[in-house]
Amino acid sequence: MNKMTVNDALRLMAGAFILLSLALSQYHSPNWLWFTGFIGLNLLQSAFSKWCPAMFIFKKMGLKEG
Repeated sequence: MNKMTVNDALRLMAGAFILLSLALSQYHSPNWLWFTGFIGLNLLQSAFSKWCPAMFIFKKMGLKEG
């Protein structure tokens, strides 16, 4: 059985947060789209810098890079 890696967890978290913020923007307030934008910007900067705070946390939780 495959173990979840840091990259898998990062994709899972980003996808879940994007879907959550989109749902909140529809049912609560359109201002939640700012959170969606923040997630997108964070993904872009991590693509260039190879650094993301969530990856640091996932590594501390014991997930392996892969």
